[in-house]
Amino acid sequence: MKHYEASSIISASPECIWEILTNTLGYSQWDSGVERVEGEVALGATVKVFSKVSPGRAFPVKVTELRPYSRMVWSGGMPLGLFKGVRTFVLAPQDDGTVKFNMREEFSGPMLNMIWSSMPDLAPSFEQFAKGLKAKAESDRN
Repeated sequence: MKHYEASSIISASPECIWEILTNTLGYSQWDSGVERVEGEVALGATVKVFSKVSPGRAFPVKVTELRPYSRMVWSGGMPLGLFKGVRTFVLAPQDDGTVKFNMREEFSGPMLNMIWSSMPDLAPSFEQFAKGLKAKAESDRN
């Protein structure tokens, strides 16, 4: 298994952050790595992510877990589990009133090594996402 991960400490409520995370139409306004996101975040729904890392290509993912204000999981990949990506978003309220946001995507499957070697480095886009979410939530809070 291989993964990418990014986090940030956000001075905003979990409700404010959750609203931003689940508003797919707004992603391109605050996540500079995303062209657009299509679909509604709902349990069992499919969301299509169009990333600037692979312009014009849609990455369909299914919302496989949805716990409002705390956790969301998107899963996607190839048929038969040949290659799978599972992205988990977690909001963890801290004692000081901030929220720790963490996003981790784990990749697995028999074709992992072959596909991994041809994938672009997603670390910068993960960091961009965490920073963009922080900036958007802290600006909306005010």
